[in-house]
Amino acid sequence: MSQTQYKYCPLCATPLTMRIVYGHVRPACPACTFVQYPDPKVAVIAMVTTEERVLLIQRAIDPARGLWTLPGGYMDAGEMPEAALQRELMEEVSLPVRVGQLLEIFPMVVGARRSQGIVLAYHAQPAEAGLTALTCQDDACAAGWFLPEEIPSDLAFASTTELLGRWQRGWRPTEKSSGQ
Repeated sequence: MSQTQYKYCPLCATPLTMRIVYGHVRPACPACTFVQYPDPKVAVIAMVTTEERVLLIQRAIDPARGLWTLPGGYMDAGEMPEAALQRELMEEVSLPVRVGQLLEIFPMVVGARRSQGIVLAYHAQPAEAGLTALTCQDDACAAGWFLPEEIPSDLAFASTTELLGRWQRGWRPTEKSSGQ
């Protein structure tokens, strides 16, 4: 997790000390009641499917530059997951989508390090039927629609590997909407 750790209390400017608060060592102010709690990062990813194909993007940035993954990204403060996913698909490949069911909640793992975050994986479909042309931008340098036997072997994240493995074995998300 990349959250900045305060050195001084943001309420009274007293230097923070490390102390045990609710069973964990945390930065805390000895002069007032401020305690810094780590905020989890929340990411959303989409298994976008149409015509027995799934959408994958190739990452243009680290982590996992050059590897293939399901499209998605971090939620912004105040954003709901479905809206974040629609924003991310537009930013990465200019694809409007209908977000369907929540498929899985994964721990966020970057490399060998487990962070204090989660990945919400959803099923989605293009807003218009059929294989839609994709325009890569943001953190995607390539994108494509893949049949189960065409999935690249160089996948970026455990969540992508797990969902695509299920999909290759014949599992398909239901068409149930998430309420959007």
